[in-house]
Amino acid sequence: MSKKQVNVAVGVVEHHNQILICKRSAEQHQGGLWEFPGGKIEQDESVFDALKRELKEEVDITIQSATPLITIDHDYGDKCVSLKVLLVQDFIGEAKGLEGQPLCWVDKQQLSTYEFPEANKQIIAAILK
Repeated sequence: MSKKQVNVAVGVVEHHNQILICKRSAEQHQGGLWEFPGGKIEQDESVFDALKRELKEEVDITIQSATPLITIDHDYGDKCVSLKVLLVQDFIGEAKGLEGQPLCWVDKQQLSTYEFPEANKQIIAAILK
């Protein structure tokens, strides 16, 4: 049986040198860990369109533009994820957890003090380059 492959649009949302992170709910895969907001890319949806939709649904911001940052393919054992990561510096709105999730703005240098899923560690390394 082949593993489930999930394509995910991920936003590194930056504002005044701080990065937006959200906490995954306990019921989710990798629950209880911090993450960068985003979600599954639907069929026939571009990475940008998926990220725009997900960030509006999750944190109530509207992205105007984004720049590709990194793509990460990671095998968690139970599923494989392909994270298409975009840097978002141009957005409208004030982030809030629309799904009840805690979120916070963190200085780039402080990101490593938070617990993230394994695949996200490469994102943090890319942010700090």
